[in-house]
Amino acid sequence: MKRISPSDYVPATAAGRTFALTSLINAIGTGLFLAGSTVFFIRSVGLTTPQIGAGLAVSGFVGFLATVPIGALSDRIGARRTLIALQVWRALWFVALAYVHGFGGFLVVSSCLAAAEGATQPMTQAVASDTTEESDRTRTMAIVRTVRNIGFSVGALLAAPLLAADSMWAYRGIVLGNAAAFLASAVMLGRLRLVRASAAQRKVGPLTAIRGFRDWRYLGLAGLGGVLNLHTTLLSVGLPLWAMTATGVPAGFVPVLILVNTALSITLQVPVSRGAERPGGAARALRLSGFALAACCAALAAAHGLPPLLAGALLLAACVALTFGEMWQAVGSWDMSYAFAPEDRRGIYLSVFSLGNSGQRIVGPALVTGVVIAAGAAGWAALGVVFCLASVLVPPVTRALARQQREREAAQAQAQAPTQEQAQAEVQVSRAANEGAVA
Repeated sequence: MKRISPSDYVPATAAGRTFALTSLINAIGTGLFLAGSTVFFIRSVGLTTPQIGAGLAVSGFVGFLATVPIGALSDRIGARRTLIALQVWRALWFVALAYVHGFGGFLVVSSCLAAAEGATQPMTQAVASDTTEESDRTRTMAIVRTVRNIGFSVGALLAAPLLAADSMWAYRGIVLGNAAAFLASAVMLGRLRLVRASAAQRKVGPLTAIRGFRDWRYLGLAGLGGVLNLHTTLLSVGLPLWAMTATGVPAGFVPVLILVNTALSITLQVPVSRGAERPGGAARALRLSGFALAACCAALAAAHGLPPLLAGALLLAACVALTFGEMWQAVGSWDMSYAFAPEDRRGIYLSVFSLGNSGQRIVGPALVTGVVIAAGAAGWAALGVVFCLASVLVPPVTRALARQQREREAAQAQAQAPTQEQAQAEVQVSRAANEGAVA
């Protein structure tokens, strides 16, 4: 096995390095906002806790609805132009958020932000793939994810003195700092020189493109990705809540678990991505993700009611399994969602795939808190079975997609054959005419 070196954490191309820096700036702004958003909503916007939850739920649904139309639009104007427009849009609405007050204004602004945020991830994936060669795509996405984790941590640290200041302008500074990060990102994206030019896209309207999407195999892949993406809710909601309500560990142990997850993600995401670069590696990564998440559920179930020391050890084991499940899910999803998306419709395909993740963000918290944790150890066992089932379904879905891709390529080759024969005939006619003129 090849030893990991510092150069493995640096994209191979100048465009890839620029894009990684852009992602870092984005993540610092996002980490800054996430760390102080709840306090900002209460102290500056004047919201109650139920209003925050209701507003975020409505805006999340708006983002879910807007993702695919924006993806279809990107197939007409290009992924980079779309991503630049999304970053400018987000910057403008975060400026508006800094000065909004009351639930009505918050609902409008958060919905406008969510409309762009849902489509940002698939556009980021598409642009990142165009900054590097095909063979280095998965590693580059792993590097981007690594620098984003670093950026989130830096942003959270930068939010601490602003929150400590406890003033209206300090809270606004958190939001305006995020807006500035998005604007800087848009400027850098505008100057980015892509390594690979995107293929010619289908010039159809977004609504036509959406109505014409009937690829149930790819929808199956998106559904599996959404199930496995539950790791985000497990980390942010399930693991902390279960630790505090079902075990005797002290409250200070929960941040330790989050720190372990962040540290492992930063140091191991790039090495883990290597496995996906081998033939069949992406599908293998998705299968391993489901089994790792099932192991996490088993450890959480076993921690119920145990003494603090033993429960803490099981919670730590669950956190490590969760982190590996997260990393395997990420690399497998990046590679498979991109590889099985037709090049001339990549925007809408990647957006459809992201719907699984968006749906998980809407349904996941209620599922984990209202069903899994409410049912206790049996709930975790049932969720583990769901993860195992998702892993088992990966191979047949992958085979169906590969078979469809071969059929699509064969049809394209057959359609191009008459064109090539016609071109050869025209060359022969031209040659004969030239010979006749010389004679």
